[in-house]
Amino acid sequence: MTSLADLLAFYAEAGVDEPLEELPVDRFVAAAPTRPAPTVEPDPQNVPPPRAYAAPVVPDEGQAVLARERAAAANTLDELKLAMASFEGCNLRLTAKNLVFADGNPEADLMLVGEAPGRDEDIEGLPFVGRSGQLLNRILAAIGRDRTSAYIANVIPWRPPGNRTPTPIETEICRPFIERQIELANPKVLITLGAPSSRTLLRTTEAITRLRGGWRTFTTQSGVEIPTMPTLHPAYLLRTPAHKKLAWRDFLEVKAKLANLT
Repeated sequence: MTSLADLLAFYAEAGVDEPLEELPVDRFVAAAPTRPAPTVEPDPQNVPPPRAYAAPVVPDEGQAVLARERAAAANTLDELKLAMASFEGCNLRLTAKNLVFADGNPEADLMLVGEAPGRDEDIEGLPFVGRSGQLLNRILAAIGRDRTSAYIANVIPWRPPGNRTPTPIETEICRPFIERQIELANPKVLITLGAPSSRTLLRTTEAITRLRGGWRTFTTQSGVEIPTMPTLHPAYLLRTPAHKKLAWRDFLEVKAKLANLT
């Protein structure tokens, strides 16, 4: 027999994470008959125009090309944010509540990039504000940093429904925006959090367990090379606390690198 906990877990995996109504509805109580409302002929002078809905687009290479054009045309982070907010080529925006652009200090010498927003991030419109974000804050504090001395973003700026894994084409459509965001922020050191962001930005298929702890290079479209440290995602560390020591080593490497670059 399916338990309530199993049912709730099934709903959560399916992406059902908010109730539709505040109070439960008893579907077994017969609804009272209602009198049909009188028919009123509409006044042609006061009929509002039909509401326009944004039609979903087919996510394909054409949308990725358009994203590259929009990203390249942005000369500031504010322009890039506006370009992303008006971009209709990624259907994730249709199910997300907010565009999650960035948090922290865009002039900081350290930038961190995760994969995609979760539920808390989608609600607040900021990256890493849930449990993973709280752990990330503690990690940054351990190396003398906080959100005023770091810049934080995601490869995917819209929450995938149900926190599902973004598809390869969704990632390719969003890639130009995060690459341009890194280029405009121009940090001295970049940290990629977790396998998806590390593989996307470093263009590799290596496992994060092989990537983490070793310095790599992210190269912008203009040819600027940024030292990059792939490391474990805070969400993974919450599930596997024994590996926090590995992330700690990575962040100590970052601290030392930044000290040498100043």
